[in-house]
Formats: sequence, C-alpha cells, structure tokens
Amino acid sequence: MQRGRADRSRRRVIVGELRRGGPRLLIVAAGWGAAIGVLGGMIGLGGAEFRLPLLIGVFGFVALQAVILNKAMSLVVVFTALPARLGAVPFDQLAEHWTVVANLLAGSVVGAWLGAAWATRMRSATLYRVLAGLLVLIAVAFAVTHVGEVQALELPPVVRVVAGVAAGAGIGVVAAIMGVAGGELLIPTIVLLFAIDIKTAGSLSLAVSLPTMLVAFARYRRDDSFRVIREQWVFVLVMAAGSITGTVLGGLLLGVVPVPVLVPLLVALLLFSAVRVWRHE
Repeated sequence: MQRGRADRSRRRVIVGELRRGGPRLLIVAAGWGAAIGVLGGMIGLGGAEFRLPLLIGVFGFVALQAVILNKAMSLVVVFTALPARLGAVPFDQLAEHWTVVANLLAGSVVGAWLGAAWATRMRSATLYRVLAGLLVLIAVAFAVTHVGEVQALELPPVVRVVAGVAAGAGIGVVAAIMGVAGGELLIPTIVLLFAIDIKTAGSLSLAVSLPTMLVAFARYRRDDSFRVIREQWVFVLVMAAGSITGTVLGGLLLGVVPVPVLVPLLVALLLFSAVRVWRHE
C-alpha cells in the first residue's frame, strides 16, 4: 500500500515537471532515451518496444498518451535511420523488391488505421492489458527471431500474396496500438514469406513501416489525446534525440555482448515490462 502511494506521488511530481518542461526532467528523458537506443542498437532495433513501458511507468503518461508519444518518437527515429540504411543497402537493390513492399503495405496501412481507431476507443484499463499482451508477443517474436534461424516458406505465389496482406494487416494493427515501427515483426515476416536476406529485409521493413506509421499517426490526430504532442513536443524531441544517439552507440557496440547473453536479458525485460503494464493503475 505504501509503495503504491509512493509510486503515485512520484508520478504526480513527474507529471508536474512535464507540464513545466523542467530541465531536470528533460535530462532524465534524454538519458532514458539513450539507454533504450543502446539496447535496441545492440540488437539492430530502434527500441520503441522498450520505450513504451517507460513512458507509462516512469513518466506517468496514461496509456493512449504514451502510445501517441511513442509513435511520434518512432517516426523521428525511423526518418533518421533511412539515410544510414540506404548507405548500407543501395536503393537499386531495394527497388528490385518493390512488390514485397507493395504486398505488405496493402495490408499494413489498413491495419494501422484500424489499430489506431481501436486504441482511441478502448478504455484505459483495457488498453493497458492489450499493451501488456502485445509486449509478450514482441518478446516471443524477438526470441524466436534471434535465437533460431528463420527459414523461408515454400508457398505458391497466390498464397504468398494473401499471406503478405494478412501479415501486413496484423503488423499494422500491432504497430499502431503500441506506437512502434514494427520492424521486430516485419523483418522476420519478410524473410519468412519472401526469402530475402535479413540485411535487405531490415531496409525493406523501413519502407513498409514509414507509410504505415504515418497512416496511424494521421488517425491519432483525430483524437483529443493527440494534444499531448503539442504540450510535450520538447520532451518528444529530447527523448527522441537521446534514442537516436543511443542507437548509434548501440550499433558501435554490436557484438560486444554475445547474442546468447543479450537476447534472454532483453526478452526478460520485455516480459517484466508486460507485467508492470498489466498491473498499472
């Protein structure tokens, strides 16, 4: 009981600082953003799935506000990642796979709009539990992708197209509701359905996730909760800048921590975050 009162008091202090735009709070936001970026960068992700629980549990935003802020930061991170990705994989090589992008986008943009619409209509208590369940889903997908080797499926062309649209729709829903880019689901999907190497799949995932995120963002703009972007735009930019810096640093540290050690730690962190979000009041 005392711990619960202490947590609520701490959140009130943090929310008060957010409203005042206090420099201490911005430093904390930049630090957490950098830490998340390092975690994501060490495994080749942006880290939005780790940022969402922090926005709820540490910074005291309610569920929908946290999702919208996470989406805004994810957009900033993805935009800054595009030049680096184009440098790693030439545009001509990506253009060869435009049908893959179109296939997934046919489902993901619809899923993103629906997912954002559902999120705005959910009660906060329901959204917390949905987010917790999706964190578990991301943890499972993360473990399967990085522990085992994803093998491409042998599918007839028509079945592959239908599966691509369905997978894109599902990923669009998840990405919209969590406010993430969806790369942790898109990359293994591209490898699994279209037999594309993981490096190229990483760049193609950005080509899918960026329009998908913009559609979800457009839908969120129609909700009153979107005003949190206008109120906290400095916080968004500072934490996003920290995330970008951390992602670059994490990329430089790639391979320093062995994957068999890093992956279980990150999976455990996601599962712990899922429990905290599920129990959040």
